Amino acid sequence: VLRQPRGSGMSPRVLVSMVTFNSARHLDPCLASLKAQSYRDLAVSLWDNASADVTQEIVRQHADLFDTTHFSKNNVGFCSAHNRLIASNASDYVLVLNPDVVLDARFIETLLLAMDNDSSAGSATGKLWRWPMGAASPEEKILDTTGIYFTPNQRHLDRGSGEPDQGQYETKEYVFGASGAAVFYRRAMLDAVKAGQEYFDEAFFAYREDADLAWRAQWLGWRCLYVPQATGYHARLVLPERRAKLPAQINMHSLKNRFLMRVKNMDAGTYGRFFLPITLRDTAALAYVCLCEWSSLRAAPLFFKALPHAWSIRKALRVRRRVPPAELRSWFSWRPVSKPVSGPT
Repeated sequence: VLRQPRGSGMSPRVLVSMVTFNSARHLDPCLASLKAQSYRDLAVSLWDNASADVTQEIVRQHADLFDTTHFSKNNVGFCSAHNRLIASNASDYVLVLNPDVVLDARFIETLLLAMDNDSSAGSATGKLWRWPMGAASPEEKILDTTGIYFTPNQRHLDRGSGEPDQGQYETKEYVFGASGAAVFYRRAMLDAVKAGQEYFDEAFFAYREDADLAWRAQWLGWRCLYVPQATGYHARLVLPERRAKLPAQINMHSLKNRFLMRVKNMDAGTYGRFFLPITLRDTAALAYVCLCEWSSLRAAPLFFKALPHAWSIRKALRVRRRVPPAELRSWFSWRPVSKPVSGPT
């Protein structure tokens, strides 16, 4: 039995929100890991974005797992699909889970207990290893993410990505944000940061939406808690060193969203402080697109179409900011930044 019985009108404490798109390769073990979770008060909802492989057949084989499933005739995007699933339920927490992630049996329980004991945390992330590991030996585990951080030139990267796990990230601490592969959100935080009916900005379609949401949450004073005891594996496709081999659609949305995210979230003081590294990075990225990646030029009209909406979100967010710009700026570093957890968690 996956869920505890609930009375009429009662919501589970945790909604697991999943979006699939041609996800058959890793979906079976992902769903099996959800069935094995020690925490039972779950609702699992899935939206399939018009998969052309056997994803939908696999979902139907696991029909007992899901509270709701939706098979879309069109690909509405990662952001829109998750927004619809999240809005359909009134759970206390939401686990946004990629279908290429396998979770340890206590993953949800561990993060829920940590969040219950830390009211300042609006999100939480665990330790994910690469799957398949790609390690030199079966005993070696390669880190995928232990949270995300921003560099001064506005790259957002996964802490520990590609490093052998040698115990260097074994401390519970605050990080800037969580990778969208497996991120645990407090609904109160999601409701606080949403713009209109959108938790994730639907103009992003997909990619960088997790960093954008984390940045908005930081402005409003919500922390992101890293809990190393919550573990899993992630078969990551999108890595900076693989850009030339990635589908053109991924690279195009990634380029568009890097600038939309900045329009919405960056204050003038931070831009001035890091003007040189930001400008050098932007110049290099745009030159690469113009010379080598013409397919990403489609990002320009989409950016300008989304610009008025992004600017309105910026204006609304500025009025509600609770964190001084200098404090937020302290997160931007060439090396991963974390902050200690104070008090009982």
